Amino acid sequence: MPDHGAKRNPLSPKKLLLTKWTAVAPRHREKHFVVARVIEPEPPAVRVEQVELEAVHSGKVYRMHWRELTDATLWRQGWV
Repeated sequence: MPDHGAKRNPLSPKKLLLTKWTAVAPRHREKHFVVARVIEPEPPAVRVEQVELEAVHSGKVYRMHWRELTDATLWRQGWV
C-alpha cells in the first residue's frame, strides 16, 4: 500500500540522461559525473533500474542502480 504522505524524490530514470552529479565522497579521486546512459531493460516492459555514470575528468564509466542517486549522503544533483 503506497504511503501518499511520504515525501518523494522527483527523480525519474527516464529523465536522468545527461544530468550532472557530484559524489559526496569522491570515487577514485573523482567527484563530478554525468549520466551517460540509461540502461534499457530486456524486455522493455520492465522498469529501468541501472544507469551508467561517466566521470568528467577521466571518462571512466561506472554502472549503478539509478535510485542510489536519490541518497543525499552519497550524491548531490549538479556539480557542487
